[in-house]
Amino acid sequence: MQYLLIRTGFALGGWLAPEATAARAGRLFGTPLPKSREAARHPLPQGSTRIDVPVGDHALAAYVWGDPARQPHVLFSHGWSSHGARIDSWLPALTATGYAVIGFDQLAHGRSPGNHTTLPGFRDNLLAVGRHFGPAAAVIGHSLGGAAAMLALDAGLHAERVVLVAPAADPIDASRRFASTIGLAMHVCRRMRAQFESHLGVRFEDMQAHAVVPHLARPALIVHDLRDREVPWSEGERYARYWPHARLLTTDGLGHRRILDDPEVIRAGVDFIGGRVVGERVVSTLELPYGFA
Repeated sequence: MQYLLIRTGFALGGWLAPEATAARAGRLFGTPLPKSREAARHPLPQGSTRIDVPVGDHALAAYVWGDPARQPHVLFSHGWSSHGARIDSWLPALTATGYAVIGFDQLAHGRSPGNHTTLPGFRDNLLAVGRHFGPAAAVIGHSLGGAAAMLALDAGLHAERVVLVAPAADPIDASRRFASTIGLAMHVCRRMRAQFESHLGVRFEDMQAHAVVPHLARPALIVHDLRDREVPWSEGERYARYWPHARLLTTDGLGHRRILDDPEVIRAGVDFIGGRVVGERVVSTLELPYGFA
């Protein structure tokens, strides 16, 4: 019933007051689900050290396993409505291989303050945490955290290798999926994006993967599931196709969330971070829009 009321409210609002309705939708679009806060109440994985990383006028909750000052470290970028300790499944394999691991809660997520955030905010906070700990051996990004990692790398984040799991590639398509879910008319969705762009000073088009990754000169492994219902497999394939030094590993049946905890995915990711060849190379030419080599 509540879902029906939300859809009806946005449908009527888009007809009667499109500008105000676009602003209301934008606030909802930038508000993480409460489950991020709920997950943060759970005990942290064993061996973690909790610290606060100052970023501007706030501090982000960060979690460290190992000693980044003495070990090569891996930086984790979590997804929307998630949290920094979501990397827990990777900890045994990464720490056994000699890496320290750093996770953190984005603004409005987990144990960090705030109620609203955006993809550019994700990028800026990841950059700040990266500067705090210094150059990383690798960055791992999941879902929207993958898009944030891409944008942060383009803005100067230092990481030798990149593993993106089910990464979101297109904020325009994401806004359309959101609009369809809440019953927002597409012309109001365009107003919502225009309001974001005016406020943030960045165009949604400039945050699409195919506009950014051709400039990234680091090895990357993109892992995506064919049956992902939240971020389509085609978005992961887009990363691999346009990123000059990327490879694609496709799974089937893991979906959007279980893929991050799958032992085979973790093994492949750790192998790739260690310098091994994993996945397939996706090629694109004028004659062949995309394909595998």
